[in-house]
Amino acid sequence: MANTTRGPALIIMFAALMAGAGNGISIVAFPWLVLQRNSSALDASLVALAGTLPLLASTLIAGTAVDYIGRRRVSMIADGLSGLSVIAVPVIALTFGVDAVNVAVLATLAALGSLFDPAGMTARESMLPEAATRANWTLDRANSVYEAVFNLAYIVGPGIGGLLIATLGGINTMWVTGATFVLSILAISALRLEGAGRPDRTRLPGGVWSGIAEGIGFVWHNKVLRTLAFVDLTVTALYMPMESVLFPKYFTDRNEPAHLGWVLMALSIGGLVGALGYAVLSEYMKKRTIMLVAVWTLGIAMTAIAFLPPLPLILALCAVVGLVYGPMGPIYNSVMQTRAPQHLRGRVVGVMGSLAYAAGPLGLILAGPLADAAGLHTTFLALSLPMLAVGVIAFALPSLRELDRAPVRAADPAC
Repeated sequence: MANTTRGPALIIMFAALMAGAGNGISIVAFPWLVLQRNSSALDASLVALAGTLPLLASTLIAGTAVDYIGRRRVSMIADGLSGLSVIAVPVIALTFGVDAVNVAVLATLAALGSLFDPAGMTARESMLPEAATRANWTLDRANSVYEAVFNLAYIVGPGIGGLLIATLGGINTMWVTGATFVLSILAISALRLEGAGRPDRTRLPGGVWSGIAEGIGFVWHNKVLRTLAFVDLTVTALYMPMESVLFPKYFTDRNEPAHLGWVLMALSIGGLVGALGYAVLSEYMKKRTIMLVAVWTLGIAMTAIAFLPPLPLILALCAVVGLVYGPMGPIYNSVMQTRAPQHLRGRVVGVMGSLAYAAGPLGLILAGPLADAAGLHTTFLALSLPMLAVGVIAFALPSLRELDRAPVRAADPAC
């Protein structure tokens, strides 16, 4: 039996922090470079869209790549390619001049970066069960810490990005961004963990598409995973527009950009505390109870926000929203990791992740036009009332009771 050690878990957490911080810096740096060039909000939004559109397809493929190539190797390759996509910005500027870093180039590099990121995230999540075993942690604890680290990266990353842009400039900031991915690669290169190396080729299907189909089929035929997939799709589609569209519009109309920053920080800090607190909460409450309380609280808090109360109350409600939303990621991860057989784990994580990435654009497509046509109050209600309905429906779903039952392991075929 392997000796108990926290080394592999800490390595995975550090790699996730570095890669996440790199992505967090990119979120600030790419739009800044566009706005610095021509002050066009439309061009900045196009670059942001280019950074999100590839996520749906790439997450599906990433899960298959993890199972085909190996988790440790995919994590390093993905971070290497993500690092190259950001380092390419200053390299192009040095080689061809600053004017060569135009909107088309930035959009292409942002798209390439987002194309590779899901593979690294899927690979690291797929290694958590074995790392938790080596550390003598429960899987709930490992996922709680991992999600907290992920949230922390997206709090720290944009802040560091802003400071770097102010001191080094937008183009030179990309050197530092690339360095974060290098640190992630170096950490994973030192990782020695069961199941992280070369996969068993005898258990793999013949091609990428058949591999993706096998992952989708497994999720579809597993009742609790199928239910969680639809709940996650719905909740994400209802939640994301609030953060990405409605609050920015509200505070832009009021010319209060600092207040927007406070609100987004309240959401992020609440999410960090919620994800980290799940490790303790899971010892006293059932997963199903935590999830139902989260969905109901989201609906209630979003309904209260719909009436656009004074800023202190909005900040308090946003902290509550982040707090209850935080544990949902660790719950999803634990269920995926315990229900999927090892040879399918990457594909199952990829399928579930792709649905979450699909949900965001779906919500944004609906929320943006509705906010322009009917106003923010109506749009907030249009998102919050269905969230309450999801909580009622989820209460009646028998498959969610399986969240707290010992999983029946899918057979890992011997041939």
